[in-house]
Parts: sequence; C-alpha cells; structure tokens
Amino acid sequence: MLISQKDRYALRALFELAKRHGGRPIKVAEIAAAQAVPARFLEVILTELKQAGFVTSRRGRYGGYLLAREPADLTIGEVIRFLEGPVEVASCDPSLPYGCPPGGYCALEPVWQQVAEAITSVFDGTTFADLVEQEERRAKTYVPAYAI
Repeated sequence: MLISQKDRYALRALFELAKRHGGRPIKVAEIAAAQAVPARFLEVILTELKQAGFVTSRRGRYGGYLLAREPADLTIGEVIRFLEGPVEVASCDPSLPYGCPPGGYCALEPVWQQVAEAITSVFDGTTFADLVEQEERRAKTYVPAYAI
C-alpha cells in the first residue's frame, strides 16, 4: 500500500482542523499555509472530505472549514479507507503475469494479510486527537539544535 500525496494532504488538513477544533472556521489559505499544502489542491480535497462528512464549511467573510466530529472520534483509518478503499498490501491474482503461482495456492498470502491487518490496526487505533496530543508533547520536549 502506498499513501498518495493526496492522502497525505488530506490527513494534514484534518490534523490542522483537529488542532484548532472548537474555535472559529479555518480558511483554506490558513490550512494550506500551516501544513504546506497547495491551496488549489486543498480546496478539491476539502470538498471531498465535506461530502464524506469529515468536515463542514461555512460561507462568508468569517467562513471556512471545521471538523464535523470530535478529533477523538475520527481515525486515520476512516479517512484512508474513504480515499483509497480497504488496505491491501499485495494482490494474489494468478491471472496477472507475476501474480500468485498457478493452482491458486500462495504461501505468502497469509503474510500479506497479517501485514494489512497490522497497518489497519495502527490506522484505526490512531485518532486525530492522538496526533494533536503527540505534537503537544513533542513541542514541550523539543530542544532546538542551536541550543545544544
């Protein structure tokens, strides 16, 4: 499984909204600047995330985007599955030139399944609230290189 740039941008946008959860709506330009995401691409991504129910938006001068749910109730796994579908590490398909061996038995298939389950477990076990807490802890213990 390869996480696309679009997936990364979507997760970073949701992370930024999670950091600011409970406040005012956040404009696309603010999210883009804070997370180093191209604003034009981010608009498209946020529209998709809105259609999926992950974010809401408000129009007008004081408009912008908000998380539609509590950060503790939204997992990375939900977002990845929405964007990419189920986690799949390898596809065992004997009809492909380099797929599984003829006869339908692939000794590696259980390994691929275990890897997919492990990835899914990490994704589903990580909420956006967890990410915000991790960043806050890291910020408290960060020592700039010039201070050493």
